[in-house]
Amino acid sequence: MASAPPEARGDAPPRSAPLTVLVLGAYGLVGAVVADRLAAAGHRVTGIGRQVEAARRARPHVDWKAQDIARLGRAEDWAPLLVGVDAVVNCAGALQDGARDDVQAVQSVAMRALFEACDAARMGCVVQVSAVGAAADASTAFMRSKAEADAALARAACPWVVLRPGLVLAQQAYGGTALLRALAAWPGPVPLPLVGAEVQTVPVGVVADAVLDAVEGRLALRATYNLLEDRPHRLADCVAALRAWLGRPPARSLPAPFALARMLAWGGDLLGLLGWRPPLRSTSLAELARGVRGDPEPWAQATGRRVPALAETLAAMPATVQEKWFGRLWLLRPAMIAVLSVFWAASGIVALLRPAEAAAVLTARAVPEAFAVAAVLLGAAADLALAVLMLHRRTMPFAARGMVAVTLAYLAGGSLLAPDLWLDPLGPLLKPIPAMLPALVLLATEEER
Repeated sequence: MASAPPEARGDAPPRSAPLTVLVLGAYGLVGAVVADRLAAAGHRVTGIGRQVEAARRARPHVDWKAQDIARLGRAEDWAPLLVGVDAVVNCAGALQDGARDDVQAVQSVAMRALFEACDAARMGCVVQVSAVGAAADASTAFMRSKAEADAALARAACPWVVLRPGLVLAQQAYGGTALLRALAAWPGPVPLPLVGAEVQTVPVGVVADAVLDAVEGRLALRATYNLLEDRPHRLADCVAALRAWLGRPPARSLPAPFALARMLAWGGDLLGLLGWRPPLRSTSLAELARGVRGDPEPWAQATGRRVPALAETLAAMPATVQEKWFGRLWLLRPAMIAVLSVFWAASGIVALLRPAEAAAVLTARAVPEAFAVAAVLLGAAADLALAVLMLHRRTMPFAARGMVAVTLAYLAGGSLLAPDLWLDPLGPLLKPIPAMLPALVLLATEEER
């Protein structure tokens, strides 16, 4: 996209004094790097996000404020947050509606209110991190809402810059980039829908540098810039490059039927209703089919700099053993959730269907029948409850802890009432011990960011 003509840019002299910068989504993939880059340059950074406890510990150099952006739908909601602020950077976003996300509220309604409040506050600069492909007639609500916010900012009186990155690559990975890493770590031929889809990438550091340049007045203002490498790559080639980056041997890409990808995306949509944010949903599939492409020339002409190519980006951030583990474990995590839920549900259902047989294990050892049956029914109810709670993102950690606690209680009760079962050839007291491990792994990988 072409930048604004010089007479419309409203160029400002570079700023040397420390600024107070409000960063929305300051612990996200882009926002965290932006916040760190601004702080390293000597600026005071205030970060906004819904859950900031972990971010406050990890980044004490940022002044954190817990706010749900989706609830800030009026200019007066933003006004208190802008007091003493010199510049605003929006790195917040939501891919698709779900139990935790409202795309229109976060990316359009709240942003239009924010920009109105910035005008009233005579903000020095507003930087909107949008997305390449944002357009009013886009096929997804994600891109349409981004375009609505971009258009609202373009009408603002305060100085502004819109940055539209391509596929952002960083040391950490969420969403689509996490899925690409997992596919790159696949143990055999890689199943890929839309093998020929074209993608242009950008390292997250380039986005952070562009934000810093805009805030400090080194970028022409009132302009929109695409941030992406010159040459697009096929999706299969991106996965192959990431595979080599992870040190994996080359593997052939298997074109997966688009119908299968669509079914998986619908499944991802359902998981979104349970609070999860799976990378493969209808929106991500539609955007992948469209391609992540744009014109990098305006950025190169305005700055004299080009975005590094994919190979350069990967070479600048060598993969460590952590990335290799992440790629291999990432797809196992949803499998563990599904298996645990089915396993505990089946355990509860079998006990409810055959309570007498289950209680016989205890009654045969002189345990009163009423107590034995009650223990079986109570255990079955707990198993079913934990199976259901495991499926929801918000309650999954509680369910995992509950599964560990119930297993330990089962082992303690079995040791007290039927200690001979430790020597039973079928291992009724031995097998639950390794069965706890998936729940412990889920607790160890609980954090999403």
